[in-house]
Parts: sequence; C-alpha cells; structure tokens
Amino acid sequence: MHWAADRLIFFTRGRPYQKNDQATVESKNNHAVRKFGFHYRYDTADQRAILAALWQVVGLKLNYFTATKKPTGWTQDASGRRKRLYDKPKTPYHRLLDAGILSTAQQEELAAIYRRINPAQLTRQILTYQDRLISLAKDKTLTIAADLDSKHQARQKRRTTGIRTKAS
Repeated sequence: MHWAADRLIFFTRGRPYQKNDQATVESKNNHAVRKFGFHYRYDTADQRAILAALWQVVGLKLNYFTATKKPTGWTQDASGRRKRLYDKPKTPYHRLLDAGILSTAQQEELAAIYRRINPAQLTRQILTYQDRLISLAKDKTLTIAADLDSKHQARQKRRTTGIRTKAS
C-alpha cells in the first residue's frame, strides 16, 4: 500500500467493463460498512479482531431490529407517472418467519436468539467497538491522508507553474 500511496495510486473496487459500477459498490458499502466501520484504514490484527466482533453485533442489529421495506410492484398516479409500491417494513427475522420455510426447531432457535438480545446493550456494544476502532486507526489514517494531500498539492503546483525553459 505504501508503494501505491507514494505514487498517488488509489484502489477502487468496481467490476471490470462496468463503467457505472463504482457508485453501486459505494452505495452498498455505505449501507453497513461505511456507516458502522467508517472510512478509516484498518490493517493490524487488533483492528481486524475488533472489526470481526463489530460485524457480529451489527449483523444482529440489522437482522433482528432494523426493519426494511421491499418493492412489490409499480403503479401509476393520475398524471401517468410510475410510482414504486412497497410492502410494510419488516425485519429480516420476521420476513424469514413469515416465509414459512423454516422447521420448528429453526424457528425456536431464532426465537431464542431474539429473546436473548437486548437492543440497548447491542447499541452500546456497537458504540464501544467503534470507539476502539477510531482510537486505533484515526491517527494513522489522518497521517496517510495528510501525506497524500501534500503530495497532491505539490503535484498541482507543478502543473500550474508549467515547464520552465531557459530564456534566450
């Protein structure tokens, strides 16, 4: 990474030959990864361990307590504009129960997990993990960002001054 950073090379994660894909990747990242894990750089074993614990807790919050609405179809208003129709918001846990595809044992197992979870405690755990990640990664990330910014400014300055030639 240092080699790439020294040369002002930035990595992106888009699919090849899909020029409009980056926005999709970032919108998916923003849903959970950027919202809960922020934009900091995590590259040590301690940070990865904290991230793994964070994702476990975030998964419980998103699957058991975060309701989502799903598109069900389209309709038209009086002026002929298409409008998306959505169902009632439900958590993924409740959608799974309503689907009727689980055995009784699986339903009981999920219900037991649901009863054990305290939403307030879950939120406190998320905040604790986030605070630990910030304290471990903030300085390093800001140092890298400042270094890249200073290199970028130097590069821009070279561009604006142009090529110097010896006056005759």
